[in-house]
Amino acid sequence: MHVPVLLEEVVELLLGNGGKVYVDCTIGLGGHTKRILERDPEAFVIGIDRDHHTLEIAEDNLKTFERRFSLYHANYADIDHVLQMEGVSEVDGILFDLGVSMLQLKSSRGFSFQRDEPLDMRMNPEDKLTAYHVVNQYSERELERILREYGEEPYARRIAKAIVLTRAKKPIETTGQLVEVLLSVLPYKGGKRHPATRTFQAIRMEVNRELESLRMALEKSPNYLKPGGRLVVISFHSLEDRLVKDFMRKHLKVLTKKPIVPNMREVRFNPASRSAKLRAGEKP
Repeated sequence: MHVPVLLEEVVELLLGNGGKVYVDCTIGLGGHTKRILERDPEAFVIGIDRDHHTLEIAEDNLKTFERRFSLYHANYADIDHVLQMEGVSEVDGILFDLGVSMLQLKSSRGFSFQRDEPLDMRMNPEDKLTAYHVVNQYSERELERILREYGEEPYARRIAKAIVLTRAKKPIETTGQLVEVLLSVLPYKGGKRHPATRTFQAIRMEVNRELESLRMALEKSPNYLKPGGRLVVISFHSLEDRLVKDFMRKHLKVLTKKPIVPNMREVRFNPASRSAKLRAGEKP
């Protein structure tokens, strides 16, 4: 079961304006939405997710709140189309919980470097671009760019060159094969961060166009917020957090001068939350 990050903090911020209609742009298994519906018996949530499998689980997890939510299989960059289909022109709050879920990490889609699986990494299995395509068909320069830009990988050039040399002999088909390439060129003396972490993150973000989708969704969101409506975003990556921070400063009244982060108790209970940063803004 995916554990919702900063659960009470998120709900407190979203419900703090006394609204009733919310959009959970990354509903996942429904953890944040469930708490919203529990806290306010009159609340209604429009849930969006790119992964149809998680939507099926979310629907089951939320079955006790029948007729108080609706679910859409879509990219949150298309929030405008979803709200048009729902027949809603304004909402009281919008939530983004970015990154990959524990369910996806434990799937067989190659999100994790801890198991040998096919190189896929698609949040939406119906999308065309896969990690296999990125690893085996992107040019050395393109690989270096995404590793440096999305993974903030200091050894981007070395990794890109090694990938290109390896695939020239035989395609890199699995996560295990990719990890072998990485370990062959990266220094690793143990520690908390595995040397494959940044590379896997960068490839995943490229496959799912995560920054591009986030930028589009942020630009559209204020158009659908009522005055006093709130935008709440949990990010796990410095590039995402910077994008969110700059956007809120320009377009919203900032409610979190500094990002809210999990306390030590939450991090111990849910280690995946350790890099989470929560920011919130309100439409004037």
